[in-house]
Amino acid sequence: MKLADLRGRKRTLVVVSVVMIAFGWFLHPDSDATVGQFRSVAGRNEYVTHYQEAMRRFPTPPDMTADIDTDFGAVRVYEWHTPETKNSIPVVLIPGRSSGTPMWADNLAAFSSRHRVIAFDALGDAGLSVQAAPLADMADQAAWIHQVLARQAPRGAHIVGHSFGGATAAAYARHYPTEVRSLTLLEPVFTFSYPSARLMAWTMVASLPGLPTGWRNHALGRIGGTDYDPTEPMARMIDAGTHHYDAHLPTPSLLSDDDAHALTMPCYVAIASTDSLAGGDKAQRRAGELLPHAQVEVWPDTHPFAPHAGCRTAGEETHRLLGNVIVTNRRGRFDSR
Repeated sequence: MKLADLRGRKRTLVVVSVVMIAFGWFLHPDSDATVGQFRSVAGRNEYVTHYQEAMRRFPTPPDMTADIDTDFGAVRVYEWHTPETKNSIPVVLIPGRSSGTPMWADNLAAFSSRHRVIAFDALGDAGLSVQAAPLADMADQAAWIHQVLARQAPRGAHIVGHSFGGATAAAYARHYPTEVRSLTLLEPVFTFSYPSARLMAWTMVASLPGLPTGWRNHALGRIGGTDYDPTEPMARMIDAGTHHYDAHLPTPSLLSDDDAHALTMPCYVAIASTDSLAGGDKAQRRAGELLPHAQVEVWPDTHPFAPHAGCRTAGEETHRLLGNVIVTNRRGRFDSR
C-alpha cells in the first residue's frame, strides 16, 4: 500500500485511535482510580470479543503469546518470527492509545519478513494487559517496557511507536538509550510540538461524554478528513474500550532540547502532511534540528494516520533504517549505503 492509499476506509481508524483517545483523556479524565481497569465484567467481555475479531486481521497468528509480570502489572506480549529471525534483534511495536496490538495487523508482513516482531498491549490502557500499580509519570511508562524487554530482547531492540505510543517510545529511548538500536516515531503526539487549536477544538467536541453518535462521527470526520466507519473491527474494539475501560496513564510532555539531543541512536520520524496531531511542520523542523542522527519526513497527502494505513511505507522505511543501523559506525552515525 502506498501513501496515496491513505484515503478512505483504513484511514478512518486513525481518527478513532489518535483523536478520541490520544486527546480525549486529557480533556475528560477517566475515573479517580489509580490503575486502569474495566468498569464491569460484561464490559470486558464485550471488549474481548471485538479484540479477538480485530486480532484475526493479522495475516498469521503469533508464534508466542505470554503475560509477562512487571512492577506495574502483567503485560500481554505477542511475538512473530521465522526460523531465520527467531534469534534476531526484534522490532518492538508500541501502540497508540486504546489501539493495542491489533492496530499493527496491516504492518506485520512489512516488518516480519526480515525481522522478529514483538508487540504488546500497554499497561493502563484498554487491552489484555492488567495494571497493578499506578504509572506516575513517563519514567514509569518507560520502566515497565524496560522490564518486558529485559526478558524478551536482552540485546536491545528497534523501537517503533505510533501516536501516544510514539511519545512512549521517545520516553523509553530517553530513559534507556543503550537498549534502543533504532527509534521510529510515527505521528508522535506531544513529543516535538502540539496540534493546532482547530484540531484541539474538534477533539474536544469528539471526546465530550454523552455526545450523540452522529455528532461525534461528524467531528471525527472533520479531523480525519474522511467519513468515520464504526463497522470496522478496529473501530468496534476501540469504541468498546472507550466505553468500558477506565484508563489511567501519565501525560506526556514535549521533549526538551537536551532530551532530543541525547537521542543519538538512528531515528526515523514520520509526520502527516495535513492536520497533523504531532504538530506538522513545526514538529518536522524541531525533530530535524534536534535529533542528532535522524531522517524526518512529512508524508504527502495524508491526514493524521495510523501505521496500518501506510503499512508498506512505514515498514519499508523502518527496514531501510534497520539496514543503515547494520552499517553505522560506533558513534551511531548514518551510512548512506
